[in-house]
This record gives sequence, C-alpha cells and structure tokens, in this order.
Amino acid sequence: MTGRKVPNERLAAVIEEAGCTYQALAKAIRAVAAEAGEVLRTSPSAVHSWVAGGNPTGRTAGYIAEALTRMTKRTVTLAEIGLGSDGIGEAITPDPLATAADLGRLVMHRRRDFLALAFSTAAVGLPLAYDHEAVAAILRSARSGGRIGSDEVATVRTLTETFRSADDRLGGGHGLSTVTAYLTDTVLPMLRAAYPSEDVRKNAFGAAAELATLVGWKLHDLGREGAAQRYYLLGFQLACESDPNGHAAWMMRAQTHQALDLGRPKHCVDLAEAALTRAAGRVDRGTEALLLVTAARAYGASGRSKDAARALLAAEDALPAADGTIPTYAAASGPVASTVASHTGRTLTETKDYRAAERHYRKALEGRVPGTYQRVRGLTIANLAKSVASQRRHEEAVALWNQFLDTTDGVASHRNTKELLAVNSAMAVYSKRGIPGATELAQRAAEVAPC
Repeated sequence: MTGRKVPNERLAAVIEEAGCTYQALAKAIRAVAAEAGEVLRTSPSAVHSWVAGGNPTGRTAGYIAEALTRMTKRTVTLAEIGLGSDGIGEAITPDPLATAADLGRLVMHRRRDFLALAFSTAAVGLPLAYDHEAVAAILRSARSGGRIGSDEVATVRTLTETFRSADDRLGGGHGLSTVTAYLTDTVLPMLRAAYPSEDVRKNAFGAAAELATLVGWKLHDLGREGAAQRYYLLGFQLACESDPNGHAAWMMRAQTHQALDLGRPKHCVDLAEAALTRAAGRVDRGTEALLLVTAARAYGASGRSKDAARALLAAEDALPAADGTIPTYAAASGPVASTVASHTGRTLTETKDYRAAERHYRKALEGRVPGTYQRVRGLTIANLAKSVASQRRHEEAVALWNQFLDTTDGVASHRNTKELLAVNSAMAVYSKRGIPGATELAQRAAEVAPC
C-alpha cells in the first residue's frame, strides 16, 4: 500500500507570494526551460500535482525555482519550495546565490543542525578544483530585473564597515542575525540586477563577498566552525566574480587561517601556495605580505620550518614597499605591519621560538593602539602572555593576562572564552606555586567568563 502524498505547503506559500495562477506559473516554467534549450509541456495541472505533493522530474525543479525567482523578484531556492537540499549538504555549489539564500535562512532561524556543523578538513581543498567559468556563466544568466548603480554598491560597503566596526568592539555574537539578514534580503537580490558597466557588477560582487566573509568571521568567532566554513566558501565564490586573482586569493587565505586556527593543516600549504600564485603580480605589496605570512603559518604548522622562514623573510621584505593602499577586503584585517607581525609571532610560537614570538607580538601591539581593533588586540595580548609564560617570566605573564581581561568586557566571542579558560587553567597551577597575583587573576577571570 502506497503512502498518501503530503501537500507541499512551502511551494504553495511561494506561489501565493508571487500572486500568480497555476497557468501563469506553468507558462513561466516553460519559458525558463526554453532558455536552457529544453522543451517542456508544463500545464496548470502539473503545477497542481506538485503543490499536492508530487515531484517534478529531470531539471524541472530548477526551472520552477527560477520562474518563481523572477515572479517574486527575489532569490527562491529549491529548499525554500520543498524540492531540494537546504544548504547543509554540499559545501560548494554551482549556484552560490541560491546557496547564500539557504544559508541565510539557516542562520536567521537559528537552525541548530546547521550551527552545529563540524568543520570539514576535506572542504579546505575545494577552491583548488573550483570551476569559476562554469559558475560565472550561470550567474550571468540569472537576472531577475532591476538596475543597480555605483551608489547602491557604495551603500553596501558603508554598512559593511559599520557592521565590521561593531563586530570588532562587541564580538561575533553581536548582530549576527542582522548582518545575515542584510546580506540575504538586500544584497543578494542586487546580484541578479542589471548594471551600467562591468566594473559596477564586479564591485557589487566584491562588496557581497566582503559581507559574506564578515558573516563567516562572526560565526568563526562564535566557534560555529562548520557554518563559518560554508560562508567562507560562499565568499570565495562571490569573490571570483569580482576579482578571481586578488580577492579570490584573499578568500583562500581566510579559509587557510580558519583551518590553521583549528589545528587542521591538511591542504593548507596547497591552498596558501595557490593563493600566492593567483595573486602574483596582481596585488599590492601590502596584500602580498599578508598572503606570504599566511603561507609561512601553513609551512610552520606542516613542519616545513625552512620554507616557513623563507616566507617570513619575503613578507618582511614586502612591507617597506607597501604604500598603504590596499583593497578593502584586505584592509579589514587592520594595519598590515601589525597583522604580519602577529602572524609571524604565531608561526614562531609553532616552532617554539618564544623569545622571537614575543618580539613580534609586541610589534603587533604597537599598531593596534587601545580603542581600535579591541578584540584582535586582546587576543594578541593573550598570545604575548603565553609566550612570556613559556619563558618562565610568570609575574609578567600575570600582568599581561590582566590586560587581556581588560579587553573582554561585553565581548561575545567564543575565542575570548577559550582564552579565559586557558587563563583559569594556568592560574590553577600558578596559585599552587605561589605566583603573586595568580589567585586574584583566577577570581577575576571567573567573574568575566560567561555562564
């Protein structure tokens, strides 16, 4: 005995939103299919059967989503109309705009299964085999009306900088839904519009990539690593539409750093080297320095100390030639010299050269003055404290950890919480050994740590 069909309420809801009859939708579906070179004879009765719970065959589900996208003038995905994946499956897809819409709903609805996704080591290498040209062809054909100019793109960049500034002060947990909603509901529809020039189109995709990266960064800061990885991959796909050399290389850098932060160095060397190859001769010296120091970290984490040393020297050599003019995607990381110094410190920590690491952490702090880049500054102080503690200068380390705690008040950050737990663990040992200030620091850290 066959089970009864379950009505597709999702599809029915979007059809109602579009305000179209089954006949109008069937006609639109046939038109979309014809554009793809396929002749369909979709009728109103076929639409009725799908709403009743039937499943379209072949590529028809995609044509339905595209027809409804044009009718509603927003991105409609297979998941939204109950005819496909909800974005949790594939890590990288041939339609990044549809993926972005699905991911946005998963974040805004706080789907636990999505937010709890584990980081995928295998997905780290996906950009290495990415077919940008095939995806670009799909994106260029997916236009749903409207016209976007440089003023609208400038507004996206202005708001992204505002969101980024708030994130730096208050942590990834602040405003995540708001930023995601802006990307999903406002920015993504812009990417299907017509543009007055190719430059404006590229700028629009670049601005969207930066916003997607910010969402990924916020999720990473909250410890939602699988979800963050999906947004970094989305940012990479969007960046390829803007600048398949420099900006795409930068997104490969972001994915490399996430993997390294999690202690997953597999594929990182290949990804960092591929980023350098893409960017070679196509980016400014400051951005090149940042890509080089990323490669150094990847080499160091993979046990290739000589390669790491060469990459660090190359990054240092690039800094004097940097003229301070870097693209907005790279400027988000803060002063170039400070970022290079900080990651140099982390590379040297990996090789247990704590004295040299300390020197570079202090140099990083020179460019991150109090009141700016608060969270990054705090984490750099915590790294400095650990390098000092590794040299057995325990009282000085206690003082530095106290400075770190000064930066954590009101910051919703999983990374900060991890550092607070590390402080508690260290102070348990320090208190037993009678290190001055250890007991008071442990009490303070317990008070600051979230419940």
